[in-house]
Amino acid sequence: MAATTPLGPTEFTLVLLRRMADHQPVLVEDALRTLGVTHADLREANRRWQAWSHARGAPKGERRYRIVLGPPEAEQTRRIGDLTCRAPYWPVPLWPTLRFEILCAPQGGATWNEWLIRAPGDPGPQPRTAADLTPWSCTVDEVARAFAPAVPMEGDAPTRWRLGFTDPADGQARVAHFTYGLLQYVDGG
Repeated sequence: MAATTPLGPTEFTLVLLRRMADHQPVLVEDALRTLGVTHADLREANRRWQAWSHARGAPKGERRYRIVLGPPEAEQTRRIGDLTCRAPYWPVPLWPTLRFEILCAPQGGATWNEWLIRAPGDPGPQPRTAADLTPWSCTVDEVARAFAPAVPMEGDAPTRWRLGFTDPADGQARVAHFTYGLLQYVDGG
C-alpha cells in the first residue's frame, strides 16, 4: 500500500504498540500474535502512520482519527478547569475494555490529548497498592484515582505520561509510567 493510504483500526493499534514496545516488548510480542501480525507489519504500520501524518496536506486533529478509525463510538463533553472540550472515543481491536480517546477543541477539531481510557461501563481494576499495578492493567485516570493525590509529571515523549504517588503499603514514593495512557511500569520504593 502507498504511504498516502490511511490505516485502519488494526494498523493504528500497531502504531500504539510500537511505542509500547520500548517498555514492554514481551507483551507487545504476545499482542502481535493475538492480532495475527508480525514485527514487519508493526514497523510498516508505524512507517505509514509517520509518513501520512507528516505529509504536506495530511489531515490534522480529529479529522485524522476519523479517517483512520471511522466514526467514533460515542462522544462526551469534558470540562477541565475553565476549558470545555469534546472527547470522541473509539474501540481498539486489541483491548476490548479500553477506548482510544482524543480531547479536542469544541470548534475546528484541534487535538489536545490522545490516549487510552477505560470503556464506559467497564469497572476496570481497583488497585490498592503499587503491587497491584501490573503492565497494561490500568489507565492514567485509574491510577490517579486509586492513589490520590497523585502528581502528574512530565513524560519523556509526547505519547508518555508519568504520575507520582505514595504507595499506601509501605509509604514509599513511586512513579507510574504510561504510554498512550496505558500503564507500562512503576518504579521507586
